[in-house]
Amino acid sequence: MPIKITECPRDAMQGLDKWIPTNDKADYINQLLKVGFDVIDFGSFVSPKAIPQLKDTARVLDLLDLEDKSSKLLAIIANSRGARDAALFNQIDFLGFPFSISETFQLKNTNSTIEESLSRVEEINSIAQKSNKKLLVYISMAFGNPYGDAWSPEVAGQWIERLNREFGITDFALADTVGVSDAQSISAMFKSVLPALPDLHIGAHLHSTIEDTKLKVESAYQAGCRSFDVAINGLGGCPMTENVLVGNVATENLLIAIPESETNHISRKEFGHALIMAQQLFS
Repeated sequence: MPIKITECPRDAMQGLDKWIPTNDKADYINQLLKVGFDVIDFGSFVSPKAIPQLKDTARVLDLLDLEDKSSKLLAIIANSRGARDAALFNQIDFLGFPFSISETFQLKNTNSTIEESLSRVEEINSIAQKSNKKLLVYISMAFGNPYGDAWSPEVAGQWIERLNREFGITDFALADTVGVSDAQSISAMFKSVLPALPDLHIGAHLHSTIEDTKLKVESAYQAGCRSFDVAINGLGGCPMTENVLVGNVATENLLIAIPESETNHISRKEFGHALIMAQQLFS
Protein backbone atom coordinates (compact mmCIF):
# COMPACT_ATOMS: atom_id res chain seq x y z
CA MET A 1 0.00 0.00 0.00
CA PRO A 2 1.49 3.40 -0.97
CA ILE A 3 2.58 5.72 1.81
CA LYS A 4 1.13 9.22 1.93
CA ILE A 5 3.63 11.90 0.88
CA THR A 6 3.09 15.62 1.50
CA GLU A 7 5.50 17.85 -0.40
CA CYS A 8 6.07 21.16 1.42
CA PRO A 9 7.22 24.02 -0.84
CA ARG A 10 5.63 26.40 1.67
CA ASP A 11 7.96 25.18 4.38
CA ALA A 12 10.92 25.29 2.00
CA MET A 13 10.26 28.92 1.07
CA GLN A 14 8.97 30.55 4.25
CA GLY A 15 12.32 31.23 5.93
CA LEU A 16 14.16 32.50 2.85
CA ASP A 17 15.28 36.13 2.83
CA LYS A 18 15.55 36.27 -0.96
CA TRP A 19 12.17 37.12 -2.51
CA ILE A 20 10.91 34.47 -4.91
CA PRO A 21 8.71 36.02 -7.63
CA THR A 22 5.08 34.95 -7.63
CA ASN A 23 5.23 33.46 -11.13
CA ASP A 24 8.28 31.40 -10.19
CA LYS A 25 6.52 30.01 -7.14
CA ALA A 26 3.50 29.08 -9.23
CA ASP A 27 5.63 27.46 -11.94
CA TYR A 28 7.41 25.35 -9.33
CA ILE A 29 4.21 24.23 -7.63
CA ASN A 30 2.65 23.45 -11.02
CA GLN A 31 5.57 21.10 -11.63
CA LEU A 32 5.06 19.50 -8.22
CA LEU A 33 1.43 18.89 -9.16
CA LYS A 34 2.65 16.68 -12.00
CA VAL A 35 4.74 14.46 -9.72
CA GLY A 36 1.87 12.71 -7.98
CA PHE A 37 2.33 13.81 -4.36
CA ASP A 38 -0.70 13.05 -2.23
CA VAL A 39 -0.76 16.54 -0.73
CA ILE A 40 1.09 19.77 -1.52
CA ASP A 41 1.58 22.22 1.36
CA PHE A 42 1.69 25.16 -1.01
CA GLY A 43 1.23 28.36 1.01
CA SER A 44 -0.11 30.09 4.10
CA PHE A 45 -2.63 32.70 5.11
CA VAL A 46 -0.75 34.31 7.98
CA SER A 47 0.45 37.82 8.72
CA PRO A 48 2.77 39.09 5.96
CA LYS A 49 4.80 40.77 8.70
CA ALA A 50 5.46 37.35 10.22
CA ILE A 51 6.13 35.47 6.96
CA PRO A 52 6.71 38.04 4.17
CA GLN A 53 7.79 35.37 1.68
CA LEU A 54 4.24 33.99 1.52
CA LYS A 55 2.24 37.21 1.32
CA ASP A 56 1.35 36.32 -2.29
CA THR A 57 -0.23 32.93 -1.53
CA ALA A 58 -3.64 33.92 -2.93
CA ARG A 59 -2.05 35.13 -6.18
CA VAL A 60 0.01 31.95 -6.45
CA LEU A 61 -3.15 29.89 -6.04
CA ASP A 62 -4.82 31.69 -8.93
CA LEU A 63 -1.89 30.72 -11.18
CA LEU A 64 -2.00 27.00 -10.44
CA ASP A 65 -3.14 24.55 -13.10
CA LEU A 66 -5.48 22.34 -11.12
CA GLU A 67 -7.27 20.63 -13.98
CA ASP A 68 -7.24 16.87 -13.41
CA LYS A 69 -5.01 17.29 -10.36
CA SER A 70 -4.59 14.28 -8.11
CA SER A 71 -2.75 16.15 -5.36
CA LYS A 72 -4.73 17.86 -2.63
CA LEU A 73 -3.74 21.37 -1.55
CA LEU A 74 -2.98 22.39 2.03
CA ALA A 75 -2.62 25.92 3.38
CA ILE A 76 -1.23 26.84 6.79
CA ILE A 77 -3.24 29.20 9.01
CA ALA A 78 -2.59 30.48 12.53
CA ASN A 79 -5.96 31.88 13.56
CA SER A 80 -9.61 32.24 12.57
CA ARG A 81 -8.91 35.22 10.33
CA GLY A 82 -6.47 33.17 8.28
CA ALA A 83 -8.93 30.28 8.18
CA ARG A 84 -11.67 32.55 6.85
CA ASP A 85 -9.31 33.89 4.18
CA ALA A 86 -8.32 30.38 3.10
CA ALA A 87 -11.94 29.20 3.17
CA LEU A 88 -12.74 31.56 0.29
CA PHE A 89 -10.77 29.30 -2.08
CA ASN A 90 -12.51 26.13 -3.22
CA GLN A 91 -9.18 24.82 -4.54
CA ILE A 92 -7.85 24.27 -1.00
CA ASP A 93 -8.56 20.88 0.56
CA PHE A 94 -6.80 21.09 3.94
CA LEU A 95 -6.19 23.81 6.50
CA GLY A 96 -3.12 23.18 8.65
CA PHE A 97 -2.90 24.61 12.17
CA PRO A 98 0.25 24.40 14.34
CA PHE A 99 -0.73 23.36 17.86
CA SER A 100 2.32 23.20 20.09
CA ILE A 101 2.69 21.15 23.25
CA SER A 102 5.37 23.69 24.22
CA GLU A 103 3.68 26.66 25.89
CA THR A 104 6.63 28.90 25.06
CA PHE A 105 6.55 28.10 21.37
CA GLN A 106 2.78 28.36 21.10
CA LEU A 107 3.07 31.94 22.34
CA LYS A 108 5.91 32.69 19.92
CA ASN A 109 4.23 31.06 16.93
CA THR A 110 0.56 32.01 17.30
CA ASN A 111 0.57 34.58 20.13
CA SER A 112 -1.67 32.40 22.28
CA THR A 113 -1.37 29.97 25.18
CA ILE A 114 -2.11 26.28 24.66
CA GLU A 115 -5.51 26.64 26.34
CA GLU A 116 -6.31 29.72 24.25
CA SER A 117 -5.33 27.74 21.18
CA LEU A 118 -8.03 25.18 21.96
CA SER A 119 -10.63 27.87 21.31
CA ARG A 120 -8.87 28.71 18.06
CA VAL A 121 -8.92 25.07 17.02
CA GLU A 122 -12.66 24.91 17.67
CA GLU A 123 -13.32 28.06 15.61
CA ILE A 124 -10.99 27.01 12.79
CA ASN A 125 -12.46 23.53 12.63
CA SER A 126 -15.95 25.02 12.34
CA ILE A 127 -14.78 27.25 9.47
CA ALA A 128 -13.13 24.29 7.77
CA GLN A 129 -16.25 22.14 8.01
CA LYS A 130 -18.52 24.88 6.68
CA SER A 131 -16.21 25.40 3.68
CA ASN A 132 -15.88 21.66 2.93
CA LYS A 133 -12.26 21.42 4.07
CA LYS A 134 -10.47 19.22 6.57
CA LEU A 135 -8.39 20.53 9.42
CA LEU A 136 -4.96 18.98 9.93
CA VAL A 137 -3.38 19.76 13.30
CA TYR A 138 0.39 19.76 13.65
CA ILE A 139 1.47 18.70 17.13
CA SER A 140 4.53 20.92 17.05
CA MET A 141 7.56 20.53 19.32
CA ALA A 142 6.32 16.95 19.71
CA PHE A 143 9.85 15.54 20.06
CA GLY A 144 11.26 18.22 22.35
CA ASN A 145 11.96 21.94 22.42
CA PRO A 146 14.81 24.36 23.24
CA TYR A 147 12.83 26.11 25.98
CA GLY A 148 12.79 23.44 28.68
CA ASP A 149 9.04 22.82 28.43
CA ALA A 150 7.91 19.29 29.33
CA TRP A 151 7.22 16.84 26.52
CA SER A 152 6.83 13.09 26.01
CA PRO A 153 5.01 10.61 23.75
CA GLU A 154 2.31 10.44 26.43
CA VAL A 155 1.82 14.23 26.39
CA ALA A 156 1.57 14.28 22.59
CA GLY A 157 -0.87 11.38 22.61
CA GLN A 158 -3.04 13.01 25.28
CA TRP A 159 -3.39 16.21 23.22
CA ILE A 160 -4.23 14.28 20.06
CA GLU A 161 -6.85 12.27 21.94
CA ARG A 162 -8.36 15.44 23.42
CA LEU A 163 -8.51 17.27 20.09
CA ASN A 164 -10.21 14.27 18.54
CA ARG A 165 -12.63 13.77 21.43
CA GLU A 166 -13.66 17.42 21.80
CA PHE A 167 -13.65 18.55 18.17
CA GLY A 168 -13.72 15.39 16.05
CA ILE A 169 -10.38 16.13 14.37
CA THR A 170 -8.92 13.03 12.71
CA ASP A 171 -5.82 14.29 10.87
CA PHE A 172 -2.58 15.04 12.72
CA ALA A 173 1.15 15.36 12.09
CA LEU A 174 3.74 14.92 14.82
CA ALA A 175 6.19 17.74 14.14
CA ASP A 176 9.85 17.89 15.12
CA THR A 177 9.88 21.64 14.71
CA VAL A 178 13.55 22.26 15.53
CA GLY A 179 15.11 18.95 14.51
CA VAL A 180 15.89 17.61 17.99
CA SER A 181 14.53 14.11 17.41
CA ASP A 182 16.64 11.02 16.93
CA ALA A 183 15.91 7.43 15.91
CA GLN A 184 15.07 6.41 19.48
CA SER A 185 12.65 9.26 20.23
CA ILE A 186 10.94 8.88 16.86
CA SER A 187 10.48 5.16 17.35
CA ALA A 188 9.19 5.63 20.89
CA MET A 189 6.74 8.32 19.79
CA PHE A 190 5.09 6.36 16.99
CA LYS A 191 5.11 3.07 18.90
CA SER A 192 3.26 4.88 21.69
CA VAL A 193 0.80 7.02 19.74
CA LEU A 194 -0.21 4.90 16.74
CA PRO A 195 -1.45 1.79 18.62
CA ALA A 196 -3.29 3.97 21.14
CA LEU A 197 -5.15 5.94 18.43
CA PRO A 198 -5.58 3.46 15.55
CA ASP A 199 -8.55 5.20 13.91
CA LEU A 200 -6.76 8.53 13.39
CA HIS A 201 -4.45 9.66 10.59
CA ILE A 202 -1.13 10.54 12.24
CA GLY A 203 1.90 11.42 10.13
CA ALA A 204 5.47 12.60 10.59
CA HIS A 205 6.64 16.16 9.96
CA LEU A 206 10.31 15.72 10.77
CA HIS A 207 13.15 18.19 10.45
CA SER A 208 16.59 16.77 9.92
CA THR A 209 20.06 17.26 8.61
CA ILE A 210 20.71 15.43 5.35
CA GLU A 211 23.01 13.00 7.17
CA ASP A 212 20.31 11.91 9.65
CA THR A 213 17.36 11.74 7.27
CA LYS A 214 17.54 8.06 6.31
CA LEU A 215 17.75 6.86 9.91
CA LYS A 216 14.91 9.10 11.06
CA VAL A 217 12.62 8.04 8.21
CA GLU A 218 13.38 4.37 8.73
CA SER A 219 12.69 4.68 12.46
CA ALA A 220 9.27 6.23 11.86
CA TYR A 221 8.43 3.75 9.10
CA GLN A 222 9.45 0.71 11.16
CA ALA A 223 7.34 2.04 14.04
CA GLY A 224 4.28 2.04 11.77
CA CYS A 225 4.17 5.57 10.34
CA ARG A 226 2.84 5.69 6.78
CA SER A 227 2.54 9.43 6.19
CA PHE A 228 5.52 11.77 5.72
CA ASP A 229 6.01 15.50 5.09
CA VAL A 230 9.05 16.27 2.92
CA ALA A 231 10.67 19.01 0.85
CA ILE A 232 12.91 18.67 -2.16
CA ASN A 233 16.59 19.29 -1.26
CA GLY A 234 15.67 19.22 2.44
CA LEU A 235 14.97 22.94 2.57
CA GLY A 236 12.81 24.55 5.22
CA GLY A 237 12.44 25.26 8.89
CA CYS A 238 10.28 27.42 11.10
CA PRO A 239 11.51 31.03 11.37
CA MET A 240 9.28 31.60 14.42
CA THR A 241 11.51 29.42 16.61
CA GLU A 242 14.24 32.09 16.60
CA ASN A 243 16.71 29.21 16.28
CA VAL A 244 18.91 28.12 13.38
CA LEU A 245 16.61 26.67 10.73
CA VAL A 246 16.79 22.88 10.43
CA GLY A 247 15.60 21.64 7.07
CA ASN A 248 12.83 19.22 6.22
CA VAL A 249 13.30 15.58 5.37
CA ALA A 250 14.59 15.66 1.78
CA THR A 251 12.09 14.14 -0.65
CA GLU A 252 14.82 12.44 -2.62
CA ASN A 253 16.10 10.74 0.54
CA LEU A 254 12.62 9.57 1.53
CA LEU A 255 12.26 7.90 -1.87
CA ILE A 256 15.47 5.99 -1.17
CA ALA A 257 14.61 5.03 2.42
CA ILE A 258 11.08 3.72 1.74
CA PRO A 259 10.46 0.54 -0.33
CA GLU A 260 9.84 1.50 -3.95
CA SER A 261 6.61 -0.51 -4.01
CA GLU A 262 5.16 2.03 -1.56
CA THR A 263 6.26 5.13 -3.49
CA ASN A 264 5.46 4.02 -7.03
CA HIS A 265 2.65 6.58 -7.32
CA ILE A 266 5.39 9.19 -7.64
CA SER A 267 6.48 9.91 -11.21
CA ARG A 268 10.28 9.73 -11.16
CA LYS A 269 10.43 11.57 -14.48
CA GLU A 270 8.37 14.53 -13.27
CA PHE A 271 10.19 14.45 -9.93
CA GLY A 272 13.48 14.79 -11.80
CA HIS A 273 12.16 17.93 -13.50
CA ALA A 274 11.02 19.31 -10.13
CA LEU A 275 14.43 18.60 -8.62
CA ILE A 276 16.14 20.64 -11.35
CA MET A 277 13.65 23.50 -10.88
CA ALA A 278 14.26 23.49 -7.12
CA GLN A 279 18.01 23.71 -7.58
CA GLN A 280 17.54 26.72 -9.88
CA LEU A 281 14.87 28.40 -7.78
CA PHE A 282 16.58 28.12 -4.41
CA SER A 283 20.21 28.59 -5.45
